[in-house]
Amino acid sequence: MTQLSNGCRLCPRQCGADRAGGTPGYCGVAEPGIYAARAALHLWEEPCISGETGSGAVFFSGCPLRCVYCQNYSIARAQVGKPISVERLAEIFLELQQQKAANINLVTPTHYTPQIIEAVTLARTKGLSIPIVYNCGGYESVETLRSLEGIVDIYLTDFKYMQSEPAERYSRAADYPEVARAALAEMVRQQPEARYDDSGMMTSGVIVRHLLLPGHVQNAKAVVKYVYETYGDRVWLSLMNQYTPLPQVTDFPEINRKVTRHEYDRLIRYALSLGVENAFIQEGGTAAESFIPAFDYQGL
Repeated sequence: MTQLSNGCRLCPRQCGADRAGGTPGYCGVAEPGIYAARAALHLWEEPCISGETGSGAVFFSGCPLRCVYCQNYSIARAQVGKPISVERLAEIFLELQQQKAANINLVTPTHYTPQIIEAVTLARTKGLSIPIVYNCGGYESVETLRSLEGIVDIYLTDFKYMQSEPAERYSRAADYPEVARAALAEMVRQQPEARYDDSGMMTSGVIVRHLLLPGHVQNAKAVVKYVYETYGDRVWLSLMNQYTPLPQVTDFPEINRKVTRHEYDRLIRYALSLGVENAFIQEGGTAAESFIPAFDYQGL
């Protein structure tokens, strides 16, 4: 927990907040404690993550990115969150395993990394055996990721931007492209090959998600080009068209609409033209608030 007691440096913001003393970091969260909004089986991830029984998703409160268009806006801004202890988090992992979860899915976990390591280690001594999924926004510190080696089995990471302009406008993170490249390299170093069990569920590996934003096909193409040309089919791409324009984007009129079928088709055709084979795509009109779970403290 030294990164908190000496000023938090867990994420690339390097805000240095005295979270241990009760001062919130950029993520919106102070110490002590872990804050979460939901822990339940989740069926809306990629097929090799959710499967038929669901992924055991723990939605944490707060976020180092806080993108203006975030579909989990209320928890990303730390507007909701119930405090839980490391011991309780370990119990939650075991309860989700008992509910036949395919894995433990840590959603927006970056700023709780030390506590998560403690909780996973504790839960494993008590029988936790399913994979750990680190479900993050891609804006990660390499040092923090290194601390997760041996803890995380699957990295399910966003790669939002290869252009600094939208990264700054929508996420206040102009350095996102270079940070995400370095973070992804570390994730692939730790999990260089996708592996699966007999039922086709992923047990280790890296999945890179990209949510297509309205009017940003070129940025999306640049992400796909970089990831595929750098890692080939060693990592899976997940290309999503589910962007939902929520009320908080009214000040950003250029993204205050859904992605068109033409925009998404352009991205998919481009990925195929590069030779991408390992990719998940979404069919039909998926932009809907039904993708947003109820943050009602279920399972906590």
